[in-house]
Order: sequence, then C-alpha cells, then structure tokens
Amino acid sequence: MSVPAFNTVAWFQVGTDAPEAARRFYGDMFGWQFTSDPNSEGYDLVSYPGADVPSGGIAQVPDASGNHAIFYVLVQDVDAACAEAEKHGGKAAGPAVTTGNGLKFAHLKDPSGNEFAVFTPAP
Repeated sequence: MSVPAFNTVAWFQVGTDAPEAARRFYGDMFGWQFTSDPNSEGYDLVSYPGADVPSGGIAQVPDASGNHAIFYVLVQDVDAACAEAEKHGGKAAGPAVTTGNGLKFAHLKDPSGNEFAVFTPAP
C-alpha cells in the first residue's frame, strides 16, 4: 500500500440525502465498492476495485440542502494549514474537529468561497 504525499488530495466525500441512489450511481458508473464505516453511523467507505484501502466516503445527510461533494487534502498539521489558508485569503468554514480515533480535519473556503477540507489521519 502506498501512502499519499502530504498536500495532495487523499480523500473525498459525497454527502447525500439519497445514499442508496448515490451508491448505485457511482457503483454502476465507476465500479466503486461500498462498506459501512464501523466507526461512523450513516457513513459508507468507498473503495476502488483492486484498492487496498478506502479512498472516500458517502455521508448520509438529513435533507437535500446538505448535499455536497468535497475533497480532502492530507496535511502534516491541520491548525497550521488553517492559518496558512487565512494568510492566503481563505478562511475556516468552522472549527477543526478531532474524532474519537484521532483523525483531525477542518473545512476551509478558498478566496472564491469554494469549500474543501484538510486532514491528518488517526495515529
């Protein structure tokens, strides 16, 4: 298994109020495979055929107003990346979050208002 390089897109998430339709669409179109995330209810992990590990997720959201597609950039330090975004005209879309297993992420906005996220994996 290869480890993604820092500062590269290493995860994606599709948020949808119709997860079955999303699984069917992406599965039929690209051959993506789905398993329930044992650490997060309402979240499916997405794997590509032949991949060793998941590359993204499908998040169930309560209604269509929360539908989204977002990419996650692997960084060494989430807080430093948030500060760097602000230094270059971006801003935090909310506070950084650390999950129970130690995964840390933050949603940011670029100067045009496009949302993306940065993360460091669980130790």
